[in-house]
Amino acid sequence: MRDVEPVEILLAEDTPTDAEIALAALRAANLGNHIVWVKDGQAALDFLFMEGPYKGRNNERPKLVLLDLKMPKLDGIEVLRAMKADPRTRAIPVVILTSSAEESDITQSYNLGVNSYLVKPVNFEKLTQVVVQAGLYWLVTNKVPA
Repeated sequence: MRDVEPVEILLAEDTPTDAEIALAALRAANLGNHIVWVKDGQAALDFLFMEGPYKGRNNERPKLVLLDLKMPKLDGIEVLRAMKADPRTRAIPVVILTSSAEESDITQSYNLGVNSYLVKPVNFEKLTQVVVQAGLYWLVTNKVPA
């Protein structure tokens, strides 16, 4: 695989097994130079807006957010709503990576401005492929404003 510039990915996922699969897949594809994993929606917003335990961190925004919907404290829909409402985070690509195939979740996510909605396969190998394909597209192929 060709060299890619260092990236920062925010992975918001409360299920440790799914997070570990995603992290391993991204690192194996050389897309995991700097990944931050948070386990709930409030931590995701704290990271994005440099609040709480992330107050004082560098001002660099992630280049991609992989966002689960069903998380404690704040769910993924609330995180997405806050991100797309704020000019500081509005342009960050957000990929919903969730077990929910509910039409209402899909519709609401797109109405709020999600860039992609992926349903997690239950099979380990297929989940790995989905994560790598999403990462490659959004971090290597897709172009975003500087």
